[in-house]
Amino acid sequence: MTEDAIRIDRADPAIPIVTIDRPERRNSMSLAMWRRLATVFEDLAADEEARVVILTGAGGFFCAGADISEFKAVRSGPEDGAVYEQAVRSCGQAIERLPKATVAAISGFCIGGGFGLAQVCDFRIADVTASFAIPAARLGIVYNSHECQTLLNLVGLAQAKRILFGAERFDAAEAERIGFVDRMAGEGEGALAAARSFAAGMAGNAPLTISGVKLILNALAAGEVERQADDIAAAGNAALASEDYQEGIRAFAEKRSPVFRGR
Repeated sequence: MTEDAIRIDRADPAIPIVTIDRPERRNSMSLAMWRRLATVFEDLAADEEARVVILTGAGGFFCAGADISEFKAVRSGPEDGAVYEQAVRSCGQAIERLPKATVAAISGFCIGGGFGLAQVCDFRIADVTASFAIPAARLGIVYNSHECQTLLNLVGLAQAKRILFGAERFDAAEAERIGFVDRMAGEGEGALAAARSFAAGMAGNAPLTISGVKLILNALAAGEVERQADDIAAAGNAALASEDYQEGIRAFAEKRSPVFRGR
């Protein structure tokens, strides 16, 4: 059941689409689903054909958050709560650290844990049906510092406080206005179609450039440039030593589009 609830469409190997497929529960995430989604993104890290990964939800919903109906069994107190939080954190880290571009295609509810999944993607594309909220203040939950920092980086201090303190729902236009949504789908266009079009624009670019720059930008946002200095230097050196670098030079000289292979 859990594997069926997280689907991967590789019809276009360069742009795999990961779908949360539990529409009867508005794609709310069970503990097993958090773990499964983490595994999917960890596996995608080693997929040489994948260049941009889209995360979306089935049935007109992105994700309504954690499945609260199972909390009595899996998140009843501090001990199992810590286990649950680690599963959620590991899932977010697998998405955030994926050395490829990620795009959240958002229709319908993007609430709580679903909001968290969207915010760890590199980009967020929404259509007019999308609605957003973090209801933690109505559940007695305190978001961890990394989740708060990620939200702060996206929307700024005042808006992050408004979202977390108020627990109010807001629409896609407001999400775009405050900087959480990067692009709105066109009139009559769904979020997934818009995300595919957006992803196609970068899927042919140099994978080592994208992975290296993503590493640097995420380190800058987290204030971890010094701690990750060795990894950052290695990424730059790997790009300069790559076949793709030579291909880029040849393609420029020959006035053609480069064909990058990620090595």
